[in-house]
Amino acid sequence: MNLLPTVFEIVAPVFLLAGIGFAWVKLGFEYRLQFVTRFAMTLAVPSLIFVALMKTDIPGEDLSRFTVASVAAHLAMTGVFWVIARGLRLEQRTYLSPLIFGNTGNLGLPLCLFAFGQAGLGYAVIFLSTTALFSFTFGIYLVAGKGAFGKVLREPIVWATLFGALFLWRGWETPVFLTNTLDLLGQMAVPLMLITLGVAVARLTTHRLGQAFSLSLLKLGVCFVLGWAVARVFSLDAVAFGVLVLQACAPVAVTSYLLAERFEADSDAVAGMVMVSTALSIGAMPLILAIIL
Repeated sequence: MNLLPTVFEIVAPVFLLAGIGFAWVKLGFEYRLQFVTRFAMTLAVPSLIFVALMKTDIPGEDLSRFTVASVAAHLAMTGVFWVIARGLRLEQRTYLSPLIFGNTGNLGLPLCLFAFGQAGLGYAVIFLSTTALFSFTFGIYLVAGKGAFGKVLREPIVWATLFGALFLWRGWETPVFLTNTLDLLGQMAVPLMLITLGVAVARLTTHRLGQAFSLSLLKLGVCFVLGWAVARVFSLDAVAFGVLVLQACAPVAVTSYLLAERFEADSDAVAGMVMVSTALSIGAMPLILAIIL
Protein backbone atom coordinates (compact mmCIF):
# COMPACT_ATOMS: atom_id res chain seq x y z
CA MET A 1 0.00 0.00 0.00
CA ASN A 2 1.30 3.44 -0.96
CA LEU A 3 0.78 5.17 2.37
CA LEU A 4 0.91 8.88 1.48
CA PRO A 5 -1.81 8.81 -1.22
CA THR A 6 -3.96 6.63 1.03
CA VAL A 7 -3.69 9.02 3.98
CA PHE A 8 -4.35 12.00 1.71
CA GLU A 9 -7.48 10.35 0.28
CA ILE A 10 -8.78 9.84 3.83
CA VAL A 11 -8.12 13.27 5.34
CA ALA A 12 -8.54 15.55 2.30
CA PRO A 13 -12.37 15.28 2.06
CA VAL A 14 -12.69 15.89 5.80
CA PHE A 15 -10.72 19.10 5.90
CA LEU A 16 -11.92 20.33 2.50
CA LEU A 17 -15.54 20.16 3.68
CA ALA A 18 -14.63 21.93 6.93
CA GLY A 19 -12.77 24.48 4.81
CA ILE A 20 -15.90 25.09 2.74
CA GLY A 21 -17.80 25.98 5.92
CA PHE A 22 -14.96 28.23 7.08
CA ALA A 23 -14.77 30.03 3.71
CA TRP A 24 -18.57 30.32 3.50
CA VAL A 25 -18.68 32.42 6.66
CA LYS A 26 -15.59 34.47 5.82
CA LEU A 27 -17.20 35.37 2.47
CA GLY A 28 -20.15 36.79 4.36
CA PHE A 29 -22.79 34.22 3.40
CA GLU A 30 -25.56 33.30 5.82
CA TYR A 31 -25.37 30.02 7.72
CA ARG A 32 -27.94 29.36 10.42
CA LEU A 33 -25.74 27.41 12.78
CA GLN A 34 -28.40 26.72 15.41
CA PHE A 35 -30.87 25.29 12.89
CA VAL A 36 -28.33 23.12 11.08
CA THR A 37 -26.84 21.83 14.35
CA ARG A 38 -30.27 20.98 15.74
CA PHE A 39 -31.27 19.21 12.52
CA ALA A 40 -28.04 17.23 12.41
CA MET A 41 -28.11 16.19 16.07
CA THR A 42 -31.86 15.46 16.12
CA LEU A 43 -32.27 13.58 12.83
CA ALA A 44 -29.18 13.08 10.66
CA VAL A 45 -26.63 11.87 13.22
CA PRO A 46 -29.05 9.60 15.15
CA SER A 47 -30.13 8.03 11.84
CA LEU A 48 -26.48 7.46 10.90
CA ILE A 49 -25.77 5.86 14.28
CA PHE A 50 -28.85 3.63 14.28
CA VAL A 51 -28.35 2.32 10.74
CA ALA A 52 -24.60 1.86 11.26
CA LEU A 53 -25.19 -0.29 14.34
CA MET A 54 -28.12 -2.22 12.86
CA LYS A 55 -26.20 -3.07 9.69
CA THR A 56 -22.82 -3.76 11.24
CA ASP A 57 -21.39 -7.23 10.92
CA ILE A 58 -18.97 -6.73 13.82
CA PRO A 59 -19.32 -9.60 16.33
CA GLY A 60 -21.14 -8.63 19.52
CA GLU A 61 -18.18 -9.67 21.67
CA ASP A 62 -15.87 -7.27 19.82
CA LEU A 63 -18.35 -4.42 20.17
CA SER A 64 -18.71 -5.12 23.89
CA ARG A 65 -14.94 -5.10 24.36
CA PHE A 66 -14.67 -1.84 22.43
CA THR A 67 -17.43 -0.26 24.52
CA VAL A 68 -15.61 -1.09 27.74
CA ALA A 69 -12.35 0.18 26.20
CA SER A 70 -14.07 3.47 25.26
CA VAL A 71 -15.30 3.95 28.82
CA ALA A 72 -11.82 3.10 30.13
CA ALA A 73 -10.24 5.63 27.76
CA HIS A 74 -12.55 8.40 28.99
CA LEU A 75 -11.88 7.52 32.62
CA ALA A 76 -8.13 7.48 31.97
CA MET A 77 -8.24 10.89 30.26
CA THR A 78 -10.33 12.28 33.10
CA GLY A 79 -7.87 11.07 35.74
CA VAL A 80 -4.71 12.18 33.93
CA PHE A 81 -6.02 15.61 32.94
CA TRP A 82 -7.35 16.21 36.45
CA VAL A 83 -3.82 15.64 37.78
CA ILE A 84 -2.33 17.86 35.05
CA ALA A 85 -4.83 20.65 35.68
CA ARG A 86 -4.06 20.54 39.40
CA GLY A 87 -0.33 20.54 38.74
CA LEU A 88 -0.51 23.48 36.31
CA ARG A 89 -3.02 25.31 38.56
CA LEU A 90 -5.56 25.58 35.77
CA GLU A 91 -9.15 26.42 36.62
CA GLN A 92 -10.87 23.05 36.39
CA ARG A 93 -14.32 24.30 35.36
CA THR A 94 -12.72 26.03 32.35
CA TYR A 95 -10.05 23.61 31.20
CA LEU A 96 -10.99 20.05 32.21
CA SER A 97 -13.91 19.65 29.80
CA PRO A 98 -12.01 20.73 26.65
CA LEU A 99 -9.00 18.64 27.66
CA ILE A 100 -11.07 15.49 28.21
CA PHE A 101 -13.72 15.64 25.48
CA GLY A 102 -12.81 15.65 21.81
CA ASN A 103 -14.78 16.38 18.68
CA THR A 104 -15.60 12.71 18.12
CA GLY A 105 -18.70 13.57 16.08
CA ASN A 106 -17.94 16.32 13.57
CA LEU A 107 -14.37 15.20 12.92
CA GLY A 108 -13.99 11.73 14.43
CA LEU A 109 -16.87 9.96 12.66
CA PRO A 110 -15.91 11.04 9.11
CA LEU A 111 -12.24 10.20 9.63
CA CYS A 112 -13.04 6.74 10.96
CA LEU A 113 -15.53 6.12 8.15
CA PHE A 114 -13.07 7.11 5.41
CA ALA A 115 -10.15 5.31 7.07
CA PHE A 116 -11.81 2.04 8.07
CA GLY A 117 -15.11 1.83 6.20
CA GLN A 118 -18.41 0.62 7.63
CA ALA A 119 -16.74 -1.41 10.37
CA GLY A 120 -14.82 1.68 11.50
CA LEU A 121 -18.04 3.68 11.55
CA GLY A 122 -19.66 1.07 13.79
CA TYR A 123 -16.85 1.37 16.32
CA ALA A 124 -16.70 5.16 15.98
CA VAL A 125 -20.37 5.64 16.89
CA ILE A 126 -19.78 3.63 20.08
CA PHE A 127 -16.96 5.98 21.06
CA LEU A 128 -19.07 9.02 20.11
CA SER A 129 -21.97 7.76 22.22
CA THR A 130 -19.64 7.23 25.18
CA THR A 131 -18.35 10.78 24.77
CA ALA A 132 -21.92 12.09 24.59
CA LEU A 133 -22.95 10.27 27.77
CA PHE A 134 -19.93 11.56 29.67
CA SER A 135 -20.18 15.14 28.35
CA PHE A 136 -23.94 15.46 28.95
CA THR A 137 -23.49 14.40 32.58
CA PHE A 138 -20.00 14.71 34.03
CA GLY A 139 -18.94 17.32 31.44
CA ILE A 140 -21.78 19.66 32.37
CA TYR A 141 -21.09 19.05 36.05
CA LEU A 142 -17.45 20.14 35.56
CA VAL A 143 -18.45 23.47 34.02
CA ALA A 144 -21.71 24.25 35.80
CA GLY A 145 -21.12 22.60 39.17
CA LYS A 146 -24.34 20.64 38.80
CA GLY A 147 -25.43 17.54 36.96
CA ALA A 148 -27.77 17.28 34.00
CA PHE A 149 -28.56 13.59 34.01
CA GLY A 150 -32.10 14.17 32.73
CA LYS A 151 -30.62 15.71 29.56
CA VAL A 152 -29.21 12.33 28.58
CA LEU A 153 -32.72 10.89 28.24
CA ARG A 154 -33.70 13.75 25.92
CA GLU A 155 -30.82 13.23 23.49
CA PRO A 156 -31.71 11.41 20.23
CA ILE A 157 -28.10 10.21 19.92
CA VAL A 158 -28.47 8.20 23.13
CA TRP A 159 -31.71 6.55 22.03
CA ALA A 160 -30.33 5.87 18.55
CA THR A 161 -27.38 4.08 20.15
CA LEU A 162 -29.56 2.05 22.53
CA PHE A 163 -32.02 0.99 19.82
CA GLY A 164 -29.22 0.32 17.35
CA ALA A 165 -27.50 -1.92 19.89
CA LEU A 166 -30.79 -3.69 20.61
CA PHE A 167 -31.46 -4.34 16.91
CA LEU A 168 -27.89 -5.57 16.47
CA TRP A 169 -28.15 -7.90 19.49
CA ARG A 170 -31.51 -9.35 18.44
CA GLY A 171 -30.70 -9.48 14.73
CA TRP A 172 -33.71 -7.31 13.90
CA GLU A 173 -34.04 -5.00 10.90
CA THR A 174 -36.45 -2.19 10.15
CA PRO A 175 -38.66 -2.44 7.03
CA VAL A 176 -36.80 -1.68 3.82
CA PHE A 177 -38.62 1.61 3.19
CA LEU A 178 -37.75 2.84 6.70
CA THR A 179 -34.15 1.65 6.46
CA ASN A 180 -33.72 3.49 3.15
CA THR A 181 -35.23 6.65 4.66
CA LEU A 182 -32.96 6.53 7.71
CA ASP A 183 -30.00 5.74 5.47
CA LEU A 184 -30.66 8.86 3.38
CA LEU A 185 -30.98 10.98 6.52
CA GLY A 186 -27.74 9.50 7.86
CA GLN A 187 -25.88 10.28 4.65
CA MET A 188 -26.48 13.98 5.31
CA ALA A 189 -24.78 13.77 8.70
CA VAL A 190 -21.11 13.70 7.62
CA PRO A 191 -21.13 16.71 5.25
CA LEU A 192 -23.39 18.68 7.61
CA MET A 193 -21.12 18.04 10.60
CA LEU A 194 -17.93 18.93 8.73
CA ILE A 195 -19.26 22.10 7.11
CA THR A 196 -20.76 23.16 10.45
CA LEU A 197 -17.40 22.58 12.15
CA GLY A 198 -15.77 24.98 9.69
CA VAL A 199 -18.52 27.54 10.25
CA ALA A 200 -18.21 27.30 14.04
CA VAL A 201 -14.42 27.70 14.00
CA ALA A 202 -14.68 30.68 11.61
CA ARG A 203 -16.98 32.49 14.06
CA LEU A 204 -14.78 32.00 17.11
CA THR A 205 -12.44 34.73 18.32
CA THR A 206 -9.78 34.61 21.03
CA HIS A 207 -6.83 36.51 22.45
CA ARG A 208 -5.21 33.49 24.13
CA LEU A 209 -3.51 31.66 21.26
CA GLY A 210 -0.18 31.08 23.03
CA GLN A 211 -1.65 29.18 25.95
CA ALA A 212 -4.12 27.45 23.62
CA PHE A 213 -1.25 26.13 21.49
CA SER A 214 0.65 24.60 24.42
CA LEU A 215 -2.48 23.05 25.95
CA SER A 216 -3.63 21.69 22.58
CA LEU A 217 -0.26 20.04 22.03
CA LEU A 218 -0.42 18.62 25.55
CA LYS A 219 -3.93 17.25 24.93
CA LEU A 220 -2.89 15.65 21.66
CA GLY A 221 0.18 13.96 23.13
CA VAL A 222 -1.55 12.68 26.26
CA CYS A 223 -4.59 11.41 24.36
CA PHE A 224 -2.45 9.60 21.80
CA VAL A 225 -0.49 7.79 24.52
CA LEU A 226 -3.61 6.93 26.53
CA GLY A 227 -5.56 5.82 23.46
CA TRP A 228 -2.70 3.59 22.33
CA ALA A 229 -2.25 2.14 25.83
CA VAL A 230 -5.96 1.39 26.34
CA ALA A 231 -6.23 -0.22 22.90
CA ARG A 232 -3.25 -2.45 23.75
CA VAL A 233 -4.61 -3.39 27.17
CA PHE A 234 -7.91 -4.52 25.65
CA SER A 235 -6.18 -6.32 22.74
CA LEU A 236 -8.35 -4.62 20.13
CA ASP A 237 -8.14 -5.75 16.52
CA ALA A 238 -6.59 -3.47 13.89
CA VAL A 239 -9.76 -1.55 12.97
CA ALA A 240 -10.97 -1.10 16.56
CA PHE A 241 -7.43 -0.14 17.61
CA GLY A 242 -7.21 2.55 14.93
CA VAL A 243 -10.66 3.95 15.69
CA LEU A 244 -10.01 4.22 19.42
CA VAL A 245 -6.70 6.04 18.90
CA LEU A 246 -8.18 8.40 16.29
CA GLN A 247 -11.23 9.22 18.39
CA ALA A 248 -9.15 9.74 21.52
CA CYS A 249 -7.00 12.26 19.61
CA ALA A 250 -9.92 14.29 18.25
CA PRO A 251 -9.51 18.06 18.77
CA VAL A 252 -11.48 20.06 21.33
CA ALA A 253 -15.21 19.98 20.65
CA VAL A 254 -17.10 23.19 19.89
CA THR A 255 -19.62 22.13 22.55
CA SER A 256 -16.94 22.77 25.18
CA TYR A 257 -16.92 26.43 24.11
CA LEU A 258 -20.72 26.59 24.16
CA LEU A 259 -20.80 25.18 27.71
CA ALA A 260 -18.14 27.63 28.88
CA GLU A 261 -20.12 30.50 27.35
CA ARG A 262 -23.40 29.34 28.85
CA PHE A 263 -22.12 28.76 32.40
CA GLU A 264 -19.73 31.75 32.47
CA ALA A 265 -16.42 29.93 32.54
CA ASP A 266 -13.46 31.41 30.61
CA SER A 267 -14.97 30.98 27.14
CA ASP A 268 -12.16 32.96 25.48
CA ALA A 269 -9.60 30.41 26.64
CA VAL A 270 -11.76 27.50 25.44
CA ALA A 271 -12.37 29.20 22.08
CA GLY A 272 -8.61 29.38 21.61
CA MET A 273 -8.25 25.66 22.32
CA VAL A 274 -11.02 24.79 19.84
CA MET A 275 -9.38 26.87 17.11
CA VAL A 276 -5.80 25.78 17.71
CA SER A 277 -6.49 22.08 18.32
CA THR A 278 -8.64 21.92 15.17
CA ALA A 279 -5.87 23.57 13.16
CA LEU A 280 -3.28 21.20 14.68
CA SER A 281 -5.41 18.22 13.70
CA ILE A 282 -4.87 19.07 10.02
CA GLY A 283 -1.27 17.96 10.45
CA ALA A 284 -1.70 15.56 13.36
CA MET A 285 -4.45 13.31 11.99
CA PRO A 286 -2.54 12.34 8.81
CA LEU A 287 0.50 11.56 10.96
CA ILE A 288 -1.57 9.43 13.36
CA LEU A 289 -3.16 7.61 10.42
CA ALA A 290 0.28 6.94 8.94
CA ILE A 291 1.32 5.36 12.24
CA ILE A 292 -1.73 3.15 12.79
CA LEU A 293 -2.53 2.08 9.20
